[in-house]
Amino acid sequence: MITPEEIARVVAYLRGQFKNDRINIKPPAKPNAPVEVYIGDEFIGVLHRDDDEGEVSYDLNISILEEDLPGMV
Repeated sequence: MITPEEIARVVAYLRGQFKNDRINIKPPAKPNAPVEVYIGDEFIGVLHRDDDEGEVSYDLNISILEEDLPGMV
């Protein structure tokens, strides 16, 4: 489970890395529900917390649908 404090830290990190203050993470509505990441109102992916022998990391999984890509040039 990702805490609100962790969410705030990850949001600050992502905003700094991507220079985009519109990045936001919504806490899950229910326990064990995915943690959703947005840019503005656009859903871009889910965030997972991994705790391996005391080493914590966060994985951002971004899915891009082929139908959302621009046409071939």
